[in-house]
Parts: sequence; C-alpha cells; structure tokens
Amino acid sequence: MRKSLLVLLLWAPFAMALLPQPVQRQDQLTQQAIQRFLLHNRILDSPRDLDNAPYIVAAEAGRVLGANGERVYARGDLEPSQPNYGIFRRGKVYTDPVTKELLGVNADDIGTARFVVAGDLTTLAVQRVTQEVRPGDRLLRAQPPIDPTTLATAPTVPFVEGHIIDIPKGVTQIGVLDAVTLNKGRRDGLIEGQLLSVIKTGATVRDSLTGAPTQLPDERAGTLLVFRTYEKLSYGLVLSASRPLAVMDRFETAHQTQ
Repeated sequence: MRKSLLVLLLWAPFAMALLPQPVQRQDQLTQQAIQRFLLHNRILDSPRDLDNAPYIVAAEAGRVLGANGERVYARGDLEPSQPNYGIFRRGKVYTDPVTKELLGVNADDIGTARFVVAGDLTTLAVQRVTQEVRPGDRLLRAQPPIDPTTLATAPTVPFVEGHIIDIPKGVTQIGVLDAVTLNKGRRDGLIEGQLLSVIKTGATVRDSLTGAPTQLPDERAGTLLVFRTYEKLSYGLVLSASRPLAVMDRFETAHQTQ
C-alpha cells in the first residue's frame, strides 16, 4: 500500500503536465499584445511635441550612458508627482500616402527612467534600455493604459477608409496580433474599439486571349481593432487575416459583430 502511494505521489506531477491546459481566451491575448506594444511605441501629433519635451543632458561622470540603474540628468518640466518617464528619440515622420500631409512622428523607444530628485537639472534613474541613451533624448510621461471595457464596446462611427502605412516592428508581412499604423485618426472619426476590414487590392494580370491588362477584384483579407487613436493617426491590431497583410493595404469601417 505504501509503495503504491509513493508511486502515485511521484507520478502525480507528470500526470498533471500531460493533462490539457486551459486555453487563453482571445481577448486576453489581444490585451497582452496591446499592452506590450504600447510599452515600446508612441506617436506624437507634431515633431514640435517631441522637440519641446524635457531632454537628457548627461549621465553621471565617468560612466557609460544608458546602463540600467545609471543616474542621468535632465532639463525641462518634470514633475515629482509623475515618477515614471519614457525615453524617446525622433523616428519616422508619417505623411499621408495620398495628400502628402504631415500626420505625425513616431517616437522611437529608448527605455524608461524614474524620477529621483528635482533641481536645476532633474536626476532620474534609468530602469530599462533598448539601446544606448544619448544626450538630447527626450522624456515623455507614460501613456494611460488601455481600458478593456472601451475596446469591448461596439461603437457606431461614420464610414472611414484609409491605408496601413507602417508596421512599427519593421517587418514586411503582417499577421494576427501584429500592430500597424493607420493614416486616419480622431479627426476622421476613428475611435478606440472600432473594427476595420482590411482589403487587398486585386492584382493586375494579362488576359491570355485579348492580351489586355485586367485587374482582379479586391478581396477582404483581415480585421483590425483600433486600440489607440491620435489626431491624424491610429494604431490597429490584426485580429484575423486570411492571407499576409502589407503596408498600403486598404482598410474601411467594418460592420460591428461584437
């Protein structure tokens, strides 16, 4: 009896590992993908918004600028009541692919820092870095988190259409749970929680009998969830895709089914 009980106890952890584990719900995966993305990505409506932000002047003397725990000194309007700041550098400037209007600028994520003490130069402690911090890098307050209840609401909005203009992580093909930049924003009527259909333009082929160029019909290829809006730009998350999506694929307001 004791031997049987000992065998059972020894094999219990292995047996539990073989049992099917609960599958995470799609909305949980969606929230995780959104929060991870927003930690490292930010859009500003104008390059001036970044140029006027507080900036890093220097690090502690004799140390490599940018190491975790490193003290850095900054100038600008930094509030003790706002302890956490993102460190950013000017990245890609977005223009509308059709009108060429300036839509905003991408702030490249460099890391994060925590307020330590105020003074003529404010002291901060670097907490996370993606690359070396440099003098002149800008400090921005943390973005508010996404409210899941907002995304779960099915809003009614006017018809909006536009294009995917960027994939912030730098790949060429877009799949499920990838985030993309859209050339429409709040002024165009997009709101957080809105669903969009992605349409791939039909390829142009040559008619084998007439020799004339013929364009194949456009086809719906996926669904986007708008999860962060700015004045002229938005971020969307791919919820479904029947084929790889790409920059310059068109999107339009989808019929809400949530």
